[in-house]
Amino acid sequence: MVKPAPKPAPKPQLELPHDFDEATKDTIRAVKPRTMTSPEKLNALVNSVRYVVRHQIPGDIVECGVWRGGSMMAIAKTLIEAGDTDRHLHLYDTFEGMSEPTEHDRRFDGRPAAEMLSAADRSAGIWAYASLEDVQEGMRESAYPADRVHFYKGKVEDTIPAHIPDRISILRLDTDWYESTRHELKHLWPRLVPGGVLLLDDYGWWDGARQAVDEWLEETRLPLLLMRMDEGRLAVKPPASWDHSL
Repeated sequence: MVKPAPKPAPKPQLELPHDFDEATKDTIRAVKPRTMTSPEKLNALVNSVRYVVRHQIPGDIVECGVWRGGSMMAIAKTLIEAGDTDRHLHLYDTFEGMSEPTEHDRRFDGRPAAEMLSAADRSAGIWAYASLEDVQEGMRESAYPADRVHFYKGKVEDTIPAHIPDRISILRLDTDWYESTRHELKHLWPRLVPGGVLLLDDYGWWDGARQAVDEWLEETRLPLLLMRMDEGRLAVKPPASWDHSL
């Protein structure tokens, strides 16, 4: 008698910190196949959404650099759970993988990004390739109102500031490189409302992103406390009266 093939072992469940609430854990596990964002950063993102909803901080939500859309799906899921689906969600990406890095763009250990890209197949994670259609499919799965989800295809240097919302409550920057990060901060920070949340995904991983942020802070003299979330940073925009650049 032929014995039946053994059942495949179940996939291990993603282990998450014990102090993450259950709803956050569910969200992280649901979107993890579509994001390279770490659980710590996703937890910060989910709680940022809850924060702007709870305190009625107005404005749309913007993400620059979306890969397969998992982070924005986490945002959408959290907004739906909170009963706040009036906000518009704006997703900016080439939808063709990473743009060309410059000499500023090195990993934290000094390895040039250009060298890393040239050594990797386009399917590798560093290229962050995902098609517009793939991201749109993911956002449809989130069940967020389709008329409030907007996609902008191209380098941010080309799509911004021509297509940006008037008010932003959450601004998530994840385009890795120096030039794109500087461009985003220049044009999008003024639209982030006081009390709005800035999330910088790459600050501690890519030297170019860190340099862009540090130069911008030095030039604007903004009194921002950047809180660590893994290699990323988070800050809340202070009242206008604290803005020394005005």
